[in-house]
Amino acid sequence: MSWSGFGKRLGGIAVAVAIVVGAGGAEVSATPLTPFRYEAQAQRHCPHDQVVWLDFRKGIYYGKGQKRYGQGFDGSFVCLSEARDSLYRRSLLGLR
Repeated sequence: MSWSGFGKRLGGIAVAVAIVVGAGGAEVSATPLTPFRYEAQAQRHCPHDQVVWLDFRKGIYYGKGQKRYGQGFDGSFVCLSEARDSLYRRSLLGLR
């Protein structure tokens, strides 16, 4: 390899490092998902938000009054805003 090829490769690495470092400085914050075993625990965690049942396997959440709310082994009670921020979608099953 010649010195000119070495310089091009080193320059490419420097650009890649600058992009990674620049992207790390952006203020991106995700709301952490806090799952609870019991509905009352979730309601205490988010008193001004609705509590939903999150089905981790299906990637959807159920609201109170829906048939599968609180059902299953692959789920947990969470705050509605946290479920939405974590990109889980609402189930339309049982809504009228």
